[in-house]
Amino acid sequence: MLNIEALSLLRGGNTLLDQVEVTIHTGRRVAIVGANGSGKTSLFKLILGELQADEGELTLPGQCRIAHMQQEVDNIDRTAIEHVIDGHKELRKLEAALAQAEAADDHGKMAQIHGQLDAIDGYNVNVSAEQLLHGLSFSQHDMHRPVSDFSGGWRIRLNLAQALMCPSDLLLLDEPTNHLDLDATLWLERWLKQYQGTLLFISHDRDFIDSVASHVLHFENKKLNYYTGSYSDFEKQRAERLAQQQANFEKQQQRISEIEDFVRRFRAKATKAKQAQSRLKELERMEKIAAAHIDSPFHFEFPCSEKMSDPLLNLKKISVGYGDKTILSDVTLSIHPGTRVGLLGPNGAGKSTLIKAFVNDLPPLAGERVCGEHLAIGYFAQHQLEALDPKASPATHIQRLSPKESEQSIRNFLGGFGFHGDEAFGDITTFSGGEKARLALAIIAWQKPNLLLLDEPTNHLDLEMRHALTMALQSFEGAVIVVSHDRHLLKNTVEEFLLVVDGKVDVFDGDLPAYEKWLLDYQKQSDQSTEKTVSNSDNESSDDKKERKRLAAENRKRISPLRKQLEKDEKSIDRLHQVLEEIEGLLADPDIYSDSQKDRLKQVLQQQAESKTELEEVELSWCDVSEQIETLQAEELE
Repeated sequence: MLNIEALSLLRGGNTLLDQVEVTIHTGRRVAIVGANGSGKTSLFKLILGELQADEGELTLPGQCRIAHMQQEVDNIDRTAIEHVIDGHKELRKLEAALAQAEAADDHGKMAQIHGQLDAIDGYNVNVSAEQLLHGLSFSQHDMHRPVSDFSGGWRIRLNLAQALMCPSDLLLLDEPTNHLDLDATLWLERWLKQYQGTLLFISHDRDFIDSVASHVLHFENKKLNYYTGSYSDFEKQRAERLAQQQANFEKQQQRISEIEDFVRRFRAKATKAKQAQSRLKELERMEKIAAAHIDSPFHFEFPCSEKMSDPLLNLKKISVGYGDKTILSDVTLSIHPGTRVGLLGPNGAGKSTLIKAFVNDLPPLAGERVCGEHLAIGYFAQHQLEALDPKASPATHIQRLSPKESEQSIRNFLGGFGFHGDEAFGDITTFSGGEKARLALAIIAWQKPNLLLLDEPTNHLDLEMRHALTMALQSFEGAVIVVSHDRHLLKNTVEEFLLVVDGKVDVFDGDLPAYEKWLLDYQKQSDQSTEKTVSNSDNESSDDKKERKRLAAENRKRISPLRKQLEKDEKSIDRLHQVLEEIEGLLADPDIYSDSQKDRLKQVLQQQAESKTELEEVELSWCDVSEQIETLQAEELE
């Protein structure tokens, strides 16, 4: 299916691949792994013809149909389902041809095209698209919303569905689980295992790779190493290869030392000169073996606050939601030091809402949230990545928290998160999502929390960083509550699960395989309920349907500016929190209370008061806008 011969690739003056060779046969499911920047995405671009090799060649069989997952959305005015169906290029061509034939009243051509549509199962495409969207956690209502309504992560899901919709012989997926929850990840696994073509996918999710991959292609030291089996098999085989490589390296180094010693001792002696020259030629011909390096660039831990309350946090019969809409009700939980909980539940059931209740981003609508005297929360969520100051360096982000800390200690600390040398002191404008996520985790670790609240912390992290995060969480002495689609992280860091479903939070008495079975049963029940709803809507008259669609369109127009205002308020809230944190850092410095700093202290206190007032106003605006959106969405559903 795919053949690479003596291929070399340079990018930006750096050699990514050097004289590599590999053959991937039809029907293989190949996971592509390797360090960030090693050339994984560049390989996809080579296959798609967007890049050209500097040497060698990459060949595919003739008429090979390639499907790949776009990273951007071109037409945001299309509905979700139409965007997904656009992935079926052959169908769209036939539909355009049919429209021309109908306009020309060419019945012969129309009959021919209808036959072609039947041959590609074109009349069931809508059903297939709905199944894909449903599997990726889109509701029936979502399918007819414009793409512009969805956030970036959900647009990536739409692009994934579009790639799966496209009939293909070769499917290329770049980080397909990055924006998926656990439910959608499990569904995607099942779909890919039934895919009949050749699959190449880049992933940092080891359990996903274990479940899907038949082979692993590893980018390492500008070479491609091809392994048979899952990720776990790859790890064992690579460890054995590296051990053998290291043994050969040490043996070769010993031989080199012997040759050099011989040459040094006998080169000047006439009787031994010929032998010395012979040894030198042996040294020149010798193919050098590299030392085996398997050290991760990441080594860090989460220091725990020295003071600890027990319990750290109590939720007493709380209800939480947005505006008048309650998402979770009558939740009673107690978090103690050492608590290690993973949150499970269908998409949209309220897992992130519960995390926000813990951190008090969503104050209870009813009930009581009681904090321990020494509660110190470390909170990670994806929106915090956007709240980082792009003009500040990683070191500056830490320095703002501890103005008196030495530059060297901050440099040493950031090194554990992979920020070395100038990278620790340059601005983060060009940082990738993975680099921002590492910085956000570093900021949390620096503050020594005793309760970690992690909402999808592994998004954008590579395998090495995920491993380092798992190790750090295992040794953390405080409490951990985590939402994640990374099952390896869950299996190795939490001791119990809570199930969030139908507005309730209960203990889940089972492991992750048991949850997968539970989820399949739950989805079957949901599908049956959806079918009943669709059946009822089919009984609507034509005029009623038109009126419902008109009202829905009007609602979307009214919601659109509200969403923009909501995003604006969220950015302002993040900015003001950052400002207040900086002010607290200034006020923590004893020097500011000296007589010579009176004017400066007055300015800082005034700025603090103004920022708090502005924050209250923006938060009120956010709540009001959220409530308006919820009301309009509820009206649309009615």
